[in-house]
Amino acid sequence: MKIFKIAFWVLWRIWFYILMAIPILLMLPFLLISIISEKGYPYFFKMARIWAKFILFGMGFYYTVKREQKLIKGKSYMIVANHTSMTDIMLMLAIIKNPFVFVGKKELVKIPLFGFFYKRTCILVDRSSSRSKNEVFKRAQSRLNQGLSICIFPEGGVPDDESILLDEFKDGAFRLAIDHQIPIVPIVFADNKERFSYTFLSGSPGRMRVKVLPFIETKNLTIDNRKELKDQVRNIIYDGLIDFEKSK
Repeated sequence: MKIFKIAFWVLWRIWFYILMAIPILLMLPFLLISIISEKGYPYFFKMARIWAKFILFGMGFYYTVKREQKLIKGKSYMIVANHTSMTDIMLMLAIIKNPFVFVGKKELVKIPLFGFFYKRTCILVDRSSSRSKNEVFKRAQSRLNQGLSICIFPEGGVPDDESILLDEFKDGAFRLAIDHQIPIVPIVFADNKERFSYTFLSGSPGRMRVKVLPFIETKNLTIDNRKELKDQVRNIIYDGLIDFEKSK
């Protein structure tokens, strides 16, 4: 029985990367046109959402979303969520209609096909370089000035220890939100670690529950409020995860 499970996991993981490639290849000419200039990003974003849903459904995942507040079309937000799985990217694209730009780690550039577009549309950060972090702020500010939103997973990566429910948050998302006086949208992903964690021989098709929590305003806050704001957002996401754990 264990051999069959291992075979399933291996084939299922390979299928994930095949699913990543199929819509990119099918939409390739349109994707290439959409990244010629930054003005084409909203069109790229629409195709990225199709790509994301194709992968989720192709892997046997389905999602349910509870929204305690809805985003307003044309308004910029700072979108943050807990981070436990590569499917966090796809699920975020699937549930958020407002065009946003990811701030993410540069290592994902190495993934064939996906990495090509990831590099040209996302804001990449090398967490070991202070210069890279400064460049991230400049690029994020430029995108916000264009009326887009920004999405950051404030844990700064997926913890190696999967028993950690929610890691400590970095400052970047909250500095940007305060600088631009934009609302923070806290989101809880309840099941992504169980469905498709970074542990290779693990996971299964099934439900992915999402909760969009009430937004947190940053108007009249200053950089001195950064830590307080960061702790507030982390606490409500943590509480949301605990609520999901209790409901299992």
